[in-house]
Amino acid sequence: MAGDDSTVSGAAGRYATALFDLAKDEGALDAVAGDLNRFSSMLDESKDLERLIRSPVFSADEQGRALTSLLGKAGMSPLAVKFFKLLAANRRLFVVRDVIKGYRALVARERGETSAEVTSAHPLTDQQMSELKASLKATAGGEIRIETRVDPSILGGLVVKLGSRMIDSSLKTKLNSLKLAMKEVR
Repeated sequence: MAGDDSTVSGAAGRYATALFDLAKDEGALDAVAGDLNRFSSMLDESKDLERLIRSPVFSADEQGRALTSLLGKAGMSPLAVKFFKLLAANRRLFVVRDVIKGYRALVARERGETSAEVTSAHPLTDQQMSELKASLKATAGGEIRIETRVDPSILGGLVVKLGSRMIDSSLKTKLNSLKLAMKEVR
């Protein structure tokens, strides 16, 4: 059972675990993962949707009606629609991003995959991704699922989170270290 996993915790972890268990029982792990990824993309693209899930101004009923309409048009599975409506009814939509992250972690664990979060200053090329995946696979000793993020503020290099380890080889961090070293010399 997924309930004993330490990678998900708090309210978001409980919801992610419950959704994972339901999806597993129905044989719909991939379908629900696809729905959650689609919803995550919708959140990234729409500030209005982000405001709907975050703002306490909207009642649970208003959130539920808006989601029913939106998710129906998006072609989400009935399980995902019920789940999002439950989050709205319980006034927990604000944790949906953490729920999605927790669900992904549970699915990855189920498949024997290790998740890595990679932040780069610029989008990585296909060759860079394959080299990074091979390197991480050798380090972790198993299949790797990489989630990439672009953050121009790191200036260059990579920040890699692999399980509980973090490798920060960003130019921003190196410059800050140099700055501190220079202050100590004075």
